[in-house]
Amino acid sequence: MNKIIAIQGAKGSNHHKVAQDFYGEDIPLKECMSFDILVDSLLDKTAHIGIMALENTIAGSIIPNYALIDKNNLHIVGEEYLNIHHHLMALKGQQIDDIQEVWSHPMALLQCKEFFKKYPNIRMIEDVDTAEVAKRIAQKQLKGIAAIAPKIAAEIFGLDVLADDIQTIKDNATRFVIVQTNELPVDESHNKASIKFQLSHKRGSLAAILNAMSDCKMNLTKIQSLPVIETPWKYSFFVDVTFEDYKDYQKAISLIAIMAENFKVLGVYKNGRPQPNLNPFQEKQETI
Repeated sequence: MNKIIAIQGAKGSNHHKVAQDFYGEDIPLKECMSFDILVDSLLDKTAHIGIMALENTIAGSIIPNYALIDKNNLHIVGEEYLNIHHHLMALKGQQIDDIQEVWSHPMALLQCKEFFKKYPNIRMIEDVDTAEVAKRIAQKQLKGIAAIAPKIAAEIFGLDVLADDIQTIKDNATRFVIVQTNELPVDESHNKASIKFQLSHKRGSLAAILNAMSDCKMNLTKIQSLPVIETPWKYSFFVDVTFEDYKDYQKAISLIAIMAENFKVLGVYKNGRPQPNLNPFQEKQETI
């Protein structure tokens, strides 16, 4: 594959893992230290595809990313649900008793806070990215410093894993979306859509939209509201639906386009969740 994949964070991050799951291990990557930089790389064509985290089972929705996708007219072309595993890693030969500080992304530190109560001597330091810290430790040969990162980072940068799965809540998963500037043709495997619309301040306006979706056999899987900055107390709604028949979906969006304001399809793609009788976050997992 010749297309460049933009990921938030460094090689060895969960965004990198999702890129590998979708496009294989031998892929050209563009590492971006923020989602704004990632989107800019798509707009200026230095990257062709972007991987963006959109929601987490613990932290909830990553609200700014909804706005980035909408404002920059990006198209969602795929998704993946990934179980998140946090591992403690350091230079080879180091033991956990040698560690004085652990550096990682604030969310990773928060999700592992309970583990470090057993090690009150270790200071927790917020940093920009999980895998980037692992990379820095390896490159600068930093002793006494550990990273919290996915296990793939330890493999890439030659670090020892001092403790596995140190996150407090084990069923911790993130939904990632695959975005690009151009829309892909819809095919028979596509059974999920992300849409956005606004509603006027009329009683029952949202209920009417939801009823239309139900009548057209749409299954609502997500609804997220964002304030419209220029208009106080008005909101945009970001909605995900799944469907079995594309014709039902077409009927639903034709109705919503009439009933709502500023209607937009953000993407039509294949549902990344497994069958309903399974844990929705067990389909894709980090390799342990």
